[in-house]
Amino acid sequence: MEEFDVLVIGGGPGGYVCAIRAAQLGNKTVCIESRGTLGGTCLNVGCIPSKSLLHASEMYSKAKNEFKDIGINTGDLSLDLAKMMGHKDKSVDGLTKGIEFLFKKNKVTYLKGHGSFKDKNTILVKDSSGSTQEIKAKNIVIATGSSVVSLPNINIDEETIVSSTGALALKKIPKKLIVIGGGYIGLEMGSVWLRLGSEVEVIEYMDHITPGMDKEISDTFLKILKKQGMKFHLSTKVLDVQKTSNGTIVTAESNGQTIEIVSDIVLMSVGRKPNTDGLNLESAGVKKDSKGRISTDKKFKTNIENIYAIGDVIEGPMLAHKAEDEGMAVAEIISGKYGHVNYDTIPGVVYTSPEVAVVGKTEEELKKAGIEYNVGKFPFVANSRAKINNDSDGFIKILVDKNTDKILGVHMIGPDVGTMIAEVVLAMEFGGSAEDIARTCHAHPTLSEAVREAALAVDKRAIHF
Repeated sequence: MEEFDVLVIGGGPGGYVCAIRAAQLGNKTVCIESRGTLGGTCLNVGCIPSKSLLHASEMYSKAKNEFKDIGINTGDLSLDLAKMMGHKDKSVDGLTKGIEFLFKKNKVTYLKGHGSFKDKNTILVKDSSGSTQEIKAKNIVIATGSSVVSLPNINIDEETIVSSTGALALKKIPKKLIVIGGGYIGLEMGSVWLRLGSEVEVIEYMDHITPGMDKEISDTFLKILKKQGMKFHLSTKVLDVQKTSNGTIVTAESNGQTIEIVSDIVLMSVGRKPNTDGLNLESAGVKKDSKGRISTDKKFKTNIENIYAIGDVIEGPMLAHKAEDEGMAVAEIISGKYGHVNYDTIPGVVYTSPEVAVVGKTEEELKKAGIEYNVGKFPFVANSRAKINNDSDGFIKILVDKNTDKILGVHMIGPDVGTMIAEVVLAMEFGGSAEDIARTCHAHPTLSEAVREAALAVDKRAIHF
């Protein structure tokens, strides 16, 4: 029986990064993945394919609706959905093979199959043919990710009632798409099909979209999406979804009234659950919390000395980059080095148009905690690059400690803010202040100048607004 220093169950962003880093640190490392391709949900049916369709659909929408405003006449414009989907699939295939190359480069053993515990040091690996083998390891990292959940008694068939996976592979543009859930994923996929010609309606149980986001950003985001043509049913509870011969009927309750909405496709986007079933955790003695997540300490260690867990199976936001950071950290901890993740500086991004990017505390959280703060805001309509790009919806808001000027949270909605958020994440990682950003030279004309202006606005000295 082959023995390894580090065994990683799961080849998603957390798992494959952990395996590569562990191998770089001199550990004999193996990664077990059941999907058949590396990259997990993110690369195969999540982050990457959705961004491919978001980009393509945005280009189509701009060509159809905006190019003429800047003197570009396109003539008759047509959409080849099959080719668009083919480009998405080609991109995914190339990137998954790229991870396999990185495994070979770093001497990580890659096993295709389903891993489950026999005991705290032994994993049973069952491949697609049904044959099994046992693998022993000194240290085991659980990085099995998460999967979609539905509402009670509503079954996802990935044809008429779809998850994000099915929404990424529709063979034709639905005339009408109902999105159940107004979070990041639902709004991104709704935006794709809205741009391509679908009528899109979002049903959200809360009285606002993107729960947990800074309220001012969330409200502005809602107004912009409505302006784009997306319709919303807020404070609305879905009771049932029935399939019909040509689509679905969604029954919901709003303000004490029962409503029915007919659509071609229903996208269930109400959250995800940790993938812990089938791991046979009991055989290793690994404990879970009340929400089905694996319990760990601050060093990602479970109640069993040599078993660790990272990513979507533990507490925290279900984000690929959070899992990656944890993967690197746990590999370093296992190797006797210092691994750490600062959960106050993990950004979140919605890749719609405009993008939304957030990091740190919201105004609501600061008020609840009784923390005194100052605010600096700057609108993209006053940014020269945004104006000439004809893309000036949104603003940047910086929240700082009133006494120390330390940055506590930054909330952005506007063009390319998913990239620009990195500047403030870095500033926060170093304990930076608004003054630090305000005194940093930013190239002109760039969108990032809006970050500096928002930092200047904290002290009421913005130049261009």
